[in-house]
Amino acid sequence: MSSCGPKVKMDPGLHRGQKPPWIKVRLPNNPEFWSTKSLITDLKLVTVCEEAQCPNRWECWSQKTATFMIAGEKCTRACGFCAVKTAKPDALEADEPQRVAEATRRMGLRHVVVTAVARDDLRDGGAEHFKRTIEAVRETNPGIIIEVLVPDFNDRDWALQRVMDARPHIFNHNIETVERLTPLVRSRAQYQRSLTVLKKAKAMVNGKVATKSGIMLGLGERKDEVLQAMDDLRAHDVTVLTLGQYLRPTPKHLPVVEFIHPDAFAEYKGIALEKGFRHVASGPLVRSSYHAAEFRPELDVLEAIEADLRAMKGIELGPEHLPLPAIKPQLEKAIA
Repeated sequence: MSSCGPKVKMDPGLHRGQKPPWIKVRLPNNPEFWSTKSLITDLKLVTVCEEAQCPNRWECWSQKTATFMIAGEKCTRACGFCAVKTAKPDALEADEPQRVAEATRRMGLRHVVVTAVARDDLRDGGAEHFKRTIEAVRETNPGIIIEVLVPDFNDRDWALQRVMDARPHIFNHNIETVERLTPLVRSRAQYQRSLTVLKKAKAMVNGKVATKSGIMLGLGERKDEVLQAMDDLRAHDVTVLTLGQYLRPTPKHLPVVEFIHPDAFAEYKGIALEKGFRHVASGPLVRSSYHAAEFRPELDVLEAIEADLRAMKGIELGPEHLPLPAIKPQLEKAIA
């Protein structure tokens, strides 16, 4: 196991063990849940839904949606909030991108989320594997909206560029918490670096991508710090925000300092929208990929991405793609 976790410790005595009534998880009672589970097992895929113990996996799988976790299930970092195991990762599986693509086809997805563990053992942090997965999904399932939830690639621009060259529609990188708590909560990550990664990703494609980030609440943050984090994200061109309640996976993880009331989440959503976020998902059980398909990037962004992809493939628009000019009234009368 890695020993690279946060150097500063949070007092475990702060933990609130008794969950309030609004923290409820519905158990699976839909056959689609078991169908999705069977498909994922059949294709030997890993989902963050299971690895991170997401409280919404019953709901999402029942709706035939899932967030695929590529590059293995062993992370090189030891974040204090995360249920994903920390260990020496296995080698990348060359056929994994195709297996993910096949899953999106079988499930009939129109929106897919692809994430990964941090792979600091790889020079590119797994960027090429992301690129190949995006390309395989797009080839197998044309027209699908592709969202990626990525690590920071240790702020290596060339690695980030590799992901952006594959042209995802939505680029998600979570800051996870407010600046003050980042050293406690996130192993090796840096608050300002995460903001920079979000801004650079958008700049690399001339703004032709929707950028997204998420914050967990209940770790001891103050309201003014949450609002400052919102301002920081907007200053770095982020337009989609998720806010959810931190839930401790095991007693070895960071304590839940506070359970945030649903009314506070609703208030934060209103404030975030006023600050200029285009889409905000805010609630106790909200996670990065919760109801991800409810957000669709701006039409001009989608059209720009498709145009750029055609250009990269050398596809020229022929006359059949061009709009016909309107017939002048006098000419229309003459033809009649």
